[in-house]
Amino acid sequence: MIFRPPIIALLCGSIIVSLMLVYSAYYGVMIVRRWDISSGSELQLSLERKTYLLSTIMSYIMAFQLASFFLFIFTVDDIHALFVGAMCAAGTLNVNRFGYPTVILKIVNFLMAGVWLIINYTDNRAFDYPLIKKKYLLLLAMTPLVILETITQTSYFLVMKANVITSCCGSLFSTETEGVTSSIAALPRIPMEISFFVCMGLTLASGIYFYLKQNRSGYIFSALSMATFALSVAALISFISLYFYELPTHHCPFCILQKEYNYIGYVLYLTLLGGAVSGMGIGALMPFRKITSLSTIVPVIQKKLVIISLALYMIYASISIYEMIFSTLRLEGY
Repeated sequence: MIFRPPIIALLCGSIIVSLMLVYSAYYGVMIVRRWDISSGSELQLSLERKTYLLSTIMSYIMAFQLASFFLFIFTVDDIHALFVGAMCAAGTLNVNRFGYPTVILKIVNFLMAGVWLIINYTDNRAFDYPLIKKKYLLLLAMTPLVILETITQTSYFLVMKANVITSCCGSLFSTETEGVTSSIAALPRIPMEISFFVCMGLTLASGIYFYLKQNRSGYIFSALSMATFALSVAALISFISLYFYELPTHHCPFCILQKEYNYIGYVLYLTLLGGAVSGMGIGALMPFRKITSLSTIVPVIQKKLVIISLALYMIYASISIYEMIFSTLRLEGY
């Protein structure tokens, strides 16, 4: 099983990413401690040459980190037929104790990698690289998490055995069983719907306000963006998924990745993660708006980010609303 091409790509890619992060973290410590753009010392010149190389390498590494989440989800969904009881990725992830922790780590690292790319892009637009210490501090924070993800993912695939009988998504996301996923699925529908649409509306309003005013409300939009991300994930499990499946008891967030649902799950995941990264990026750049070399750069980048974030969240909301309106499922209250 481990010799399947997607699994090999995930394992090799994760090992390379971890090794490159450790290598970059070593120089990151030196940059954080010794970087001085005004100095003409041999050490400073060496660090400047090194950071050009590291910045380029890390951009590709972070891009792979973003793609690896979708490759992982695709892979675990693709091999679900090998396990008795599994109907989708939910069952495959449950074949051992490393499956769901790997997903959580990949989501966290996806968000951090996205923010790093935004900070790196912004830093490279300025002539004096004012954010270089900040982005390497973030890199140092990411390194242990990515290494942990690599260890967890490798353990997941190595421990995986085809003769394991696993649980189907119907039991994992059932409102009648115990567990985190079941608790989310059992959340009351009407309050969740109200919370979801109110949060989406507030995010839209704050995004438009920030775009027009370009003031400290960027922090508010960033916080609302993260709240919308978390609430949208809960809403997908709680009630949105029901309309895709047209079943009042099927709360699985993974079956929508399959062909019979036109792979719409990938679109939903991409819009949620992309909207969250863009929103977080706005908040991450807010403290740097007063830096002289970034004073005209950051506002332009933030305007682009708020448009991207709002567009992605509105796509997610539009798809959800479309399904709620045109699905043959009618729940109580409609």
